[in-house]
Amino acid sequence: MDLSQNDWMTNFKKETDSVILDVRTSAEFEDGFIENAINIDIYKGQGFIYELENLDKNKSYYVYCKAGGRSAQACSIMKELGFQNTFNLAGGIMNWEGEIIKR
Repeated sequence: MDLSQNDWMTNFKKETDSVILDVRTSAEFEDGFIENAINIDIYKGQGFIYELENLDKNKSYYVYCKAGGRSAQACSIMKELGFQNTFNLAGGIMNWEGEIIKR
């Protein structure tokens, strides 16, 4: 489900058992990410699937990428794997108005 930035973050903060998932490349992640995000690169193909399989499918996942395309694809893949609650950040980090963490 695509959510606006406001709804995406509001819903994330309301839940006690939710995860922010960044599906960009590690280089993109290093350039800046949303606080508390974990990074699993969707371009890893089968490696992406393997890493998803290690996650708790009962948690809610708030997913983002650069512009919203890869994260929408990731949400679809996650649904196919049995994840019940996946939320795509519409517009991705490019439109993010909140804090961005840089390493």
